[in-house]
Amino acid sequence: MNKPLRRIAIFCGLLVLTLLIRDNWIQYVQADELRTDKNNRRVIIERYASPRGDIIVDGKPITGSKETSGSDFKWKRTYKDGAMWAPVTGYASQAFGATQLENLEDGILTGNDDRLFFRNTLDMLTGKKQEGGNVVTTLNGAAQKAAYDGLKKQGAKGAVAAIEPSTGKILALASYPSYDPSSFAGNSTTTDTKAWQKLLKKNNPDDPTLNRALRETYPPGSTFKVVTAAAALEDGLYTDADQNTRTPLPWTMPGTTTQLKNEGNIPCKNATLRTALQYSCNTVFGKIGSDLGNEKMLAMAKKFGFTEEQFTPVRANASVFGEDMNPSETALSSIGQFNTAATPLQMAMVSSAIANDGKLMKPYMVDELQARSVDTIEKTEPEELSQPLSSDNAQILQSMMETVVEKGTGTNAKIQGVTVGGKTGTAQHGENNSENPYAWFISYAKGEDGSSPVAVAVVIEDDKAVRDDISGGGLAAPIARNVMEAVINSKK
Repeated sequence: MNKPLRRIAIFCGLLVLTLLIRDNWIQYVQADELRTDKNNRRVIIERYASPRGDIIVDGKPITGSKETSGSDFKWKRTYKDGAMWAPVTGYASQAFGATQLENLEDGILTGNDDRLFFRNTLDMLTGKKQEGGNVVTTLNGAAQKAAYDGLKKQGAKGAVAAIEPSTGKILALASYPSYDPSSFAGNSTTTDTKAWQKLLKKNNPDDPTLNRALRETYPPGSTFKVVTAAAALEDGLYTDADQNTRTPLPWTMPGTTTQLKNEGNIPCKNATLRTALQYSCNTVFGKIGSDLGNEKMLAMAKKFGFTEEQFTPVRANASVFGEDMNPSETALSSIGQFNTAATPLQMAMVSSAIANDGKLMKPYMVDELQARSVDTIEKTEPEELSQPLSSDNAQILQSMMETVVEKGTGTNAKIQGVTVGGKTGTAQHGENNSENPYAWFISYAKGEDGSSPVAVAVVIEDDKAVRDDISGGGLAAPIARNVMEAVINSKK
């Protein structure tokens, strides 16, 4: 071979080698990235090429699929009671993507998950079309309905979270106002796009797509006092619910000339922990927080789950308790003000840990993943997250919270024949408390055997109510009661 031909042959060989390398790079290295690229229309077409699997509550689907025409997307997602379940399901929209369980478990729901490979191979050999699997939730339908209906009746923004204390199973997760994911599940520019635009915060200040149970943090107000009480008991600052505290009245916050105020004429001077929680004494719990100091209060908050995001598997925002605070700032934070902020899920976790004799279980809302044949692919096992307080101290705190419901600020949560513990909260809102406060209530119910089937947190933000009418006991406690009753009745 002469020299020019040899050069051409080498050059052509290099071109072929380059093409082979590029082809293998695309097929093996970039394949997954390209397959999941949001701009890859084939991915979206494949997602809606067959009916999605279902999200299941109480053994029944709360989702469905509807065949469409005139589009390369063959199937569209549908929802039953979509607005009620939106904080759980999220949405699956041909035009606007997917969120929450619809997004996180998309592989199972579409049937493309690697764990379904064997089943899909069998279907291919038998000529059967690929089908999606199911996501079985831990949710309790009756509890969810009680939560959503309660918020809707108030007509105000708010949220509810309910947990089974012994396992961490999420039983209810409601947010109001909400939205129906069916209204924009397709890709029509006339109907779906218009429905979507109406939900955007710039067009709707109530922000109905915000999952307030997981993604909004509020000052927890006096509900946080149970965390402060837990810190006092665990530290040994006080060892008994009926031990008098060393709390003067008035009490001036350290390093300031500012007296911490109590609401109303209530017996807070040297009050016992039980009386202080019953009447929600700011002075007692503010002084406890100041006496313990920022480091110990922060450590206790962290044991209850503060400062860390929670994955249920849907992400919940991290709740906040500050670091490097001076004694007066720590005092305010210890009564749920200053920079303390919590999601409703977080405060349900606090209540559930106390109800579960001090043991906090990791919250979760997916019980199992199933193939379409209902064979179990993956099962969630309960997992202990932490032990914020001892069993003995948890029982002391239970007795205090039960006093709150029996003859304190939480009497609206009473259930005939059931032991209920709770704590009200009315948290300041706006600069210098200029806006209507948030109304909180956290609680748990006990069975005859002493175990607790449910713990609940409710928050209401009602900017239209008369300010003096806003209280955790008045607005939030009745909703918590109804959710607890729903869970108890469903177990009968």
